[in-house]
Amino acid sequence: MNFEALFSLSPNPYVVLDTDLRIVWMNDAYLRVTMSSRDAITGRKMFDAFPSEPGTESHDLLLDSLTHVASTGEADEIALIRYDIAGPDGTMAERYWSATHTPVCKDGKTAFILQHTVDVTELHGLRRMRDQMGLVQRASAVQARNSDLEAQTERLRRMFEQAPGFIAVLEGPDHRFRMANIAYRQLVGRDHLNGKPVAEALPEVVEQGFVRLLDEVIASGKPHAGRGVEIFLEIEGRREQSFLDFIFQPILEQDGAASGIFVQGNDVTEMVRAQHRQELLISELNHRVKNTLAVVQGLASQSFRKIDTDGEARRIFAQRLHALASAHDLLTRENWESALLRDTLTSAISAATGDDIARFDLTGPAVTLKPQIGVALAMTIHELCTNAIKYGALASDDGRVLVDWSVEPRGDDQRLTICWRETGGPPVEKPERTGFGTRLIEHGFVTQHDGHASLDYRREGLLCEIELTIPDAPRRIVLEREGEAAASGQASANPPRQASAG
Repeated sequence: MNFEALFSLSPNPYVVLDTDLRIVWMNDAYLRVTMSSRDAITGRKMFDAFPSEPGTESHDLLLDSLTHVASTGEADEIALIRYDIAGPDGTMAERYWSATHTPVCKDGKTAFILQHTVDVTELHGLRRMRDQMGLVQRASAVQARNSDLEAQTERLRRMFEQAPGFIAVLEGPDHRFRMANIAYRQLVGRDHLNGKPVAEALPEVVEQGFVRLLDEVIASGKPHAGRGVEIFLEIEGRREQSFLDFIFQPILEQDGAASGIFVQGNDVTEMVRAQHRQELLISELNHRVKNTLAVVQGLASQSFRKIDTDGEARRIFAQRLHALASAHDLLTRENWESALLRDTLTSAISAATGDDIARFDLTGPAVTLKPQIGVALAMTIHELCTNAIKYGALASDDGRVLVDWSVEPRGDDQRLTICWRETGGPPVEKPERTGFGTRLIEHGFVTQHDGHASLDYRREGLLCEIELTIPDAPRRIVLEREGEAAASGQASANPPRQASAG
């Protein structure tokens, strides 16, 4: 069959262009609708044979469509385009067209472009008639929507590619890569991922359990998140360690079944390694401080041996060292960044009173303390506990200690108020002399933090109020519920004792 003759006889207009957009063939129907002659346009470029101004919608829309077909080998169509052409007398005639551009390939590459055009000028001219107007408007709307969708798709693709975190889209039960952005490809050290299952593209992650996690997400339809997860990847022949924060988010269909997985995350390798180095340094610091405290305790023991015959001063000094060590341990567990006020109180009280901590009621919001304030407060609480054991609430079986605190904004900082109340102990009397413990409570640390402390020797029990300024650091305020305190002990009466703070 002679296809050239067949196309020549077709009533539909056809023209063939090469990849330089040069006209190489056309049928008679095309010559009729364009009011041209074969000799006048054969061998000329499309925009030379039928001129239009660059930058106009007519020129750019046609050029974009033809260029797309030539570069991608994919067919394209223009639902509606205005493209004026010159008549035999040289005057320009307003014309509207619908065009389809189809690639003619050779050796897998586009060699020519077949354009099929339909002159819809008359139909467009009748747009005021209801049916024809609706058709043209729908065609225009479709064209506009297609253009918007293409533009939006391109913007999303660029955003996906340039996202700082790694992103990938996996499809199907074998988790084939549908998309993977630059950060993901750089992370795994591989470029050609699309279309490959994870187990094939990244075989080293199979034994590490990541494919199993993907299977679980597909089966359950529930996301899986990981923080600081260790992974080993084969990059340029080397097995390299990385740490990742990531989430496997299932892509759910209308029936609720998972058809794929959206992978998103960040490489936190440097942050995790820095944290490990910090933990190592803090552990070394803790070890050295404990050794130093042990040396201090040994020196004190030798020094007190001749001047402290009954060992009381040595015992008090050792207890204070123990309170300091306990506060240090708490801060070490928190990486010397901050510690909760409740934890600081609990640690100091436990170190001083042991099981009697059950006789304390602690109430207040969750407040974080800087290391310097935490250590100073721990020493103060130790002195108050020592006083309560000797002369106050803990000297009787039915005594209890109530500790509550509150925080109020004060400019750019916070004002912390701590109230220590003793009840149920022997009647209190004001001491005749002021010991080291009293001076530590009243003047030791609060003056360094714009604060003050007061001791009220009420007969029914000691009252100590401490106020100080703390930084307005991020914190959570959660009021404690009644009933969280430890169970109270049995009541009993004891004779009056003289109160002292050391």
